[in-house]
Amino acid sequence: MKKKTLLGGFALLGAFALVATGCASPGDAGGDGGDGGGDEIVTVGFAQTGSESGWRSANTESMKEAFSEENGFELIFNAADNDTAAQIAAVRDFINQGVDAIVIAPIVEDGWDDVLQEASDAGIPVILEDRTVSASDDLYEAWVGLDFKKEGVMAGEWAAETFGDTPTKMVVLEGTTGSAPANDRAAGFDEAIEGTAIEKIDSQTGDFTRDGGKTVMEGFLQKYGADGIDLVYAHNDDMALGAIEAIEAAGAEPGVDIQIVSIDAVKDGMQALVDGKINFIVECNPLLGELAAQLVTDVLAGEEVEKKVYVEDQSFTQEQAAEVIDSRPY
Repeated sequence: MKKKTLLGGFALLGAFALVATGCASPGDAGGDGGDGGGDEIVTVGFAQTGSESGWRSANTESMKEAFSEENGFELIFNAADNDTAAQIAAVRDFINQGVDAIVIAPIVEDGWDDVLQEASDAGIPVILEDRTVSASDDLYEAWVGLDFKKEGVMAGEWAAETFGDTPTKMVVLEGTTGSAPANDRAAGFDEAIEGTAIEKIDSQTGDFTRDGGKTVMEGFLQKYGADGIDLVYAHNDDMALGAIEAIEAAGAEPGVDIQIVSIDAVKDGMQALVDGKINFIVECNPLLGELAAQLVTDVLAGEEVEKKVYVEDQSFTQEQAAEVIDSRPY
């Protein structure tokens, strides 16, 4: 199999504007490892994490639209319901089926070395989407996604500026333990609030789910009381929305009695921001399908592709969210 290393300049402007240099149409990439089959259908196996959040649903739809038959693909889709062993088994099944390429949104970072080596030995290129792995980057062709640490930094900078030197008790709703976004968003936020009077009094995983966020927040409220928590940092909007339910059930006012900063900027989260129940949101753009499809196309065609393709994120205050919420596609 040819070694492919770099992709020409991609960037997303706004919600979904794609700029590509020297892009071939997906239908131009042939099957059988990209030896050029003209109009041949390209078979792609996509191993998704699951359907744990509104962000993930939007991401899945973006991938299905980009890897459509109309665009020259046959997509074999598997959602692992946040079960790492099931996701690795799905990738092995893709290899056994002899797909042309594999796209993975890894649930966690570790444990991918063996199956990625198996894909490499079979001559099947792998593209990582959204999340990253700790395996050697020689075992996959490229990664496309967001800068999770920068997202954490942006959220932390808002908290540091908002609370300043005021003593602040903060609890954290973590994403899935061991996942790249949970690890990086925690590290970025902690870096941004270092030296401030914000004190992290507790931190637990809600697995990026609304029910998980609600359950964990209920525990925090029982332990510390509404008066003992000033700030919630949620690694995604769904957990923040679950926290809102718990705070309201406890007789407190989210966004006022307890402020909330979150990451994702999905529709429900943005509405909560407009309503004043969330105070600040950092975007994590889920519309990665076109970029992933173009990477697959270029790799199979033997084109050079960039090892990492970052999508730019925005951030929103209540006023900014109100201005854009009706025009956003997710």
